[in-house]
This record gives sequence, C-alpha cells and structure tokens, in this order.
Amino acid sequence: MLNTKYKIQNTKNGQAVISVTVFLLIMSLVIISSFSAIVLKETKNSQNFVFSKRSYFLAEAGVEDLSYRIIKGKNYSGQEVIDIDGYMATTNITVVGNERHVTAEGDVKKDIRKVEIVLTTDVGSSFFYGLQAGGGGLLMENSSSVRGNVYSNGSVVGENSNIIRGTVVSAGPSGLIDGVHATGTAYAHTITDSYIEEDAYYQSIDIPATTVLGDLYPGSPDQPLGGMPISDEKIEEWKAAAEAGGVINSPCPYIISSDTTIGPKKINCDLEISGSPTVTINGAIWVVGKITFKNSPIIRLDSSLGPKSVAIIADDPSNRSTGSTISFNQSATFYGSGDPNSYVLFVSQNNSAETGGSEVAISSNNSVQGKALVYAPHGEVNLYQSGSLKEITAYKIHLRNSATVIYETGLNSLLFQSGPGGAYTISQWKEI
Repeated sequence: MLNTKYKIQNTKNGQAVISVTVFLLIMSLVIISSFSAIVLKETKNSQNFVFSKRSYFLAEAGVEDLSYRIIKGKNYSGQEVIDIDGYMATTNITVVGNERHVTAEGDVKKDIRKVEIVLTTDVGSSFFYGLQAGGGGLLMENSSSVRGNVYSNGSVVGENSNIIRGTVVSAGPSGLIDGVHATGTAYAHTITDSYIEEDAYYQSIDIPATTVLGDLYPGSPDQPLGGMPISDEKIEEWKAAAEAGGVINSPCPYIISSDTTIGPKKINCDLEISGSPTVTINGAIWVVGKITFKNSPIIRLDSSLGPKSVAIIADDPSNRSTGSTISFNQSATFYGSGDPNSYVLFVSQNNSAETGGSEVAISSNNSVQGKALVYAPHGEVNLYQSGSLKEITAYKIHLRNSATVIYETGLNSLLFQSGPGGAYTISQWKEI
C-alpha cells in the first residue's frame, strides 16, 4: 500500500523547487534587464559624447579656417560651409567696428556645438585688398589694372580693356559688377557684361553678355559691407604724434625744394615739395592744408624706422570739403626704410565725395612709383596715366588710362611709427 503522506510531501517539494526556479529566473531576467538598460544608456551616452566632441571639433575647424583666411588676407565670403567626413559646419562672420566676430556651428547627428572667435585690430593697420572702395565704388577706364583682390561697398564698373588680376567683390544688396574683366571669382548681387575667369556668386546675372569660365552660383547671399581698415580715431592719434614733434607756422605755404629731413612735425599751412630733392621722413607729418608734389622729388623713410611705416596726413578740420587734399604731379618716387614691410602712407581727410561734392581728395596725374599707399576714407582717389601704387583705399576710386595698383602681401600686417601694433589679433575664443 502506497504511502499517501509521502506522495503529498514529494509533490509539495517539487512545487517548491519549481517556484524557487521561476523566482530565480525572474530575478535573473530583472537583473539582466537592469544591467542591459544601464549598458544601453551608457552606450548611448558614450555615442552622444563622441558626437558632441566631433561637433565641437568640427565647429573649431570652421572658425579656425575662416579666421586664418581673414588674418592672412585670403579670399572668404560672409558664410562658409566646411565638410569633414560628411558632417557640416556652417561659419558666419559679423563686422562690429574694428572687430570681426567669426562663429561656427558644428552638427553631427543633430548634436550641435557652437564656437566663436573675435578678431580685433590693434594700433597697427591691415590692408587685405589691392583696392578697397567705400559706398562710392570703383570705376576703371581704358587699360587700368589691379594686381590683387578688389572689395567695394559700391558698384565696380569697368570700361574698355580694364583688368582685375584677382577676386572682385561688390558687397551688399545693391552690389553691381558691370563691364569688368576679372581673372578670379566675382561676388555681387548683380553681374552684367563682364568676363569672369573663375566662379560667379550672384542673385542676378546677364547671360550671354557675361562670360563665366568657372561655376555659376545663383541665389548666393550678398557679401557683407566692409569697414575701412583705419579709423578716424587712429588718424587723430597719428596727428597728435606729429604735433608732439613740433609745429611749423611759417613760411606759408611751406615749400621744400632741397634735400632735407623732417618729422614728426605739424605744418600749419599748405605743403609743397618741388624740384628733385631727397626728403627723408623721420616720423608722422600732419599738414593743416593741402599737400602738393611737383617735378621729380624722392621721398624716403629713415632707415632707423626698420619695418615701420609712416603716415603723412592732409587734414584741415575747418575745410574738409575743398581742402585737405593731396596731389602728385609728374614723377615722384617713394621708398620705405629699406625693410620690405615699410611704406609711406598718404592720408586725406577730404570728405567731398562722401557728401556729394566733386572735389578729389587724392590725385595722381603722372608717374608715381614706389612704396606708396593712399587712403581717403571719406573722399575720392583719382589715378591717371602710368601711375603705380601698392594699395588704394578710399570712399570712391577712379582709375584711368594705364594706371596700375600692384598689391604686396606685406600690407596685411603693417606697423606704424607711432605705435607697436599690427593686423588682427584674437581677443576672444569661446564656446557659445
């Protein structure tokens, strides 16, 4: 006879084992699930961290690329896109006074990081273009030419056989390039009747009147308006440095016709340099009136200045509409100190062009040669005949006949006698 009690006990023991097994299995699944969730979460966090870091480095690459091009005077547009391994960084530039704010947004798998670099000009100056015009724009006639890039806040218009051996930009929503032959790329809201040897970026283009040998980029954003490289405040500092060296009140007009050394000095009337003297410049000169060069003088900077340049300024604050002008006649020749980065900078504060007048701020009527730069931020510069300058910056520029501008790379980081600075410096670098 079977032992019923034993059978009941054995069945209960079996049920207990199954229950414990099921319980342990459930606990194991819970533990495994918990660990799996933690592992998956950590894996996702690790991926997000990697994507975030890649976005950050992508943004850094964008701001570094555009900042390098600004500092070195390379070509760039207001918005750039950099592609690394299929991921994009969009870089933008904003001009605020003497600062350029360069920002970049890196995007990897929707994980976005942003970086900003602020570039600031200090007491030196930088000329990044062979020719830079303000709102008055640029007019090139006959066989005039520029060897270097051109940047204009106004229209760039050419007639006859003109040529720009570089990139040409006419900025802003009214930007116009018309009748121009450029060996580089063209940027403008509207391009008409031109010959462009590389690419064209535009909103409107006249085809077939315009020939573009490179690629066409319709619908491109307008380029930002450019600021002048030297502020009026900096010119006032140079004037103060000149005055600190002494003041000449007579004879008036003050005429230099024999070899002499001068500067720093303020001259309280018109200045005329005539004949064929050699005039050595020791420091900044401020002329409260007009400056005229006649015949074939030689102007050179003193060798002790080394790599520094010197400003010669025409500014009569009481008469900037018809006065404060500079005129080069015949065959004046200009030399730096002997250092390749040393130049003579002529500054006119005549503002006739900016206020709608017809007075020319700086004019060159014949063969001006050498290490000369001209700057008229509020006025018009006219270069005629076979004159050749290293750089022109003005509110309005007019090149005629065989006038030539030949840009030199040293102009992107000039030092001046009255201060130790130069070019762009990085004042901020941060994630935003």
